[in-house]
Amino acid sequence: MGVMTTTDATFDEKAIIAQAEQALDHISAIRREVATVIFGQESVVEQTLLAVLSGGHALLVGLPGLAKTKLVNTLGTVLGLDANRVQFTPDLMPSDILGSEVMDQDEDGRRSFRFLKGPIFAQLLMADEINRASPRTQSALLQAMQEYHVTVAGRPYDLPKPFHVLATQNPLEQEGTYPLPEAQLDRFLMQVDVGYPDLAAERRIILETTAGQEAHAHAVIDATRLMEIQTLIRRMPVSESVVDAILALVRSARPNQGANQGTGGAETDTDRHIAWGPGPRAGQALMLTARARALYDGRLAPSIDDVKALAEPVLQHRMALTFAARADGLSVRDVISGLVARMGA
Repeated sequence: MGVMTTTDATFDEKAIIAQAEQALDHISAIRREVATVIFGQESVVEQTLLAVLSGGHALLVGLPGLAKTKLVNTLGTVLGLDANRVQFTPDLMPSDILGSEVMDQDEDGRRSFRFLKGPIFAQLLMADEINRASPRTQSALLQAMQEYHVTVAGRPYDLPKPFHVLATQNPLEQEGTYPLPEAQLDRFLMQVDVGYPDLAAERRIILETTAGQEAHAHAVIDATRLMEIQTLIRRMPVSESVVDAILALVRSARPNQGANQGTGGAETDTDRHIAWGPGPRAGQALMLTARARALYDGRLAPSIDDVKALAEPVLQHRMALTFAARADGLSVRDVISGLVARMGA
């Protein structure tokens, strides 16, 4: 593994182990409870949970009817979070999300403004079909997702803790939609691709959801316990080899880095295929989610395999392909797979 390092100077191995064992029990219970409602889709559930356990936001991309909304609702219940849902539409205004000031008049006739909080004041905000809202409304989420407060009429208002945005998006429908700008995409810790369920899971879906009574999830932890687990994940040690792997992967995904990569300035596959690559925030996301994945799997420290497994959901929305790459039929997934394959070379 190499020499262990941690950003926490007060690292206490015994304390970390004791806290991790308690966290493992809760995470196992969370997984079991989610599985009573969401059938199959283990990878989707894992990645979405990793984003929340890491303290970040997630973008769920998939076709209609694949239980994206149901997954978010279930996680809000199981994690014991105060949750709100916003159905994004082209006519949705920023004030519909953030809230607005209204004029009040007391018994003496004195008037004053009172702020009515919008649905964003929740611990878990489900932004359903986020790409249907106008850029003006989408941008209203930017400050909240990054700074955890909103500004209305020049006055800042803190959001509840913890605060997570789980947004859904349909990748097929482009009419009447507004693609998310790169700055907003970068606010999402991970992009989770939601595919079709396997045969066994789909059979169970058909049988159990059309019966007389559907299963309902119950709370396993609360917001305070979730924040304790999030703090624990940030204190988990990371080996120098994992840090080096993260840096190598993120930097290899940036074009025009030939001179820095020891290629003597020669054009690389990255230069030919990638128009622009991930910034340092991608490395931060890999550090956090690799730690969370290790704990999710019952380990106390992440490995290079965790970095490889998380490369696609962390990097794919932080990169853009060149015209030549698209003309050759390459996808972002193909390029990331190539970068990951070269990590072991």
